[in-house]
Amino acid sequence: MNAPNKHSNFDIEVSLPGTKGLVRPLPASLVDEAATEFVVLLLPGFSQLCLSSLIDPLRLANDLSGRKLFSWRLVSRDGKPVECASGISIGVSGNIFGADALDLRTILMICAGDGVERQGEPRLRAVLRRCARASVQIYALGTAAWLLADAALLGDARCTIHWGRMAALSETFADLAIHDALFVRDGRIVTCAGGFAAFDLAAELIQERCGAQLVRDICQHLTADRWRDGASCQSAPPGLRYGGAGKKLLPIIQLMERHLEDLLPLEEISLRVSLSRRQMERLFERHLSTTPWQHYLALRLAKARQLIELTDMAIMDVAVACGFVSSSHFSKTFRDRYSALPSELRESAATDQPRRALAAQF
Repeated sequence: MNAPNKHSNFDIEVSLPGTKGLVRPLPASLVDEAATEFVVLLLPGFSQLCLSSLIDPLRLANDLSGRKLFSWRLVSRDGKPVECASGISIGVSGNIFGADALDLRTILMICAGDGVERQGEPRLRAVLRRCARASVQIYALGTAAWLLADAALLGDARCTIHWGRMAALSETFADLAIHDALFVRDGRIVTCAGGFAAFDLAAELIQERCGAQLVRDICQHLTADRWRDGASCQSAPPGLRYGGAGKKLLPIIQLMERHLEDLLPLEEISLRVSLSRRQMERLFERHLSTTPWQHYLALRLAKARQLIELTDMAIMDVAVACGFVSSSHFSKTFRDRYSALPSELRESAATDQPRRALAAQF
């Protein structure tokens, strides 16, 4: 069901159901501070999960503290509702190009998802550059870091993006300092992987302003057992981030991810992580039901698919960027994995047919 096309202001000033009696007074030093204001730009295909993961903790911070600590308004490029990746239209309160859309006190947040490569435009670049010159803080969520790179705002700043765009961003915009992280702060620019990482970013914002106890109260209300540090990597296989096995496996996987073009022999990897090759093989078999080399190959092919679908790189260049020296070997291995040749997938992507590798929302 589509939201009505009317002004949508989500400032929370009343208690939520189920929070009565849970309001915790804030320290006197925080009572008189003005609300932190966000302008959230929604771009077509954004993730509703990402938006909710960001906004819900902020509204709970308001409600549980009994104070208006944060306020926000949603805008689009044309002032019309924006359809998210789930097909639901979200109403907004104005357009980003309006005269009163931004001022020096606000923080600009951009929520983007699939199709971000086609969403850069001169007017948007101009707005982003104007914000940067005016020292407005810019938060790029999901795939929105692509737009900052397109506007030449990242430079040598550390940044992140959803893993489904990481390889394509790196190949399209040279010399970016891209990190496999949930979110990265560098000066007045913050980039976030989106999805549930937006919750972790919101938790840090609340903790910085109000302290950890309010964040713990919010987690309790949302039945969340923790919030994660921004430096946590996106690519950790499920179940390994906090388990003991993760401490041994994650360094191996991260080494592989950093060397998808210049491949490391398994013996070299084992030396770098101070494990024998046999110990590595047992870890992968026990926790991932595969071998180290098969996992390494899967990472290379996943990068190849991303580059084929999201960039114009020649197929041979893609093969080289993913550690293959023979185009015929690359094509055969790719077809064995994805049941299609690289050229067939490129043709499918060019005609905007469904992309199975990027089916997940950003």
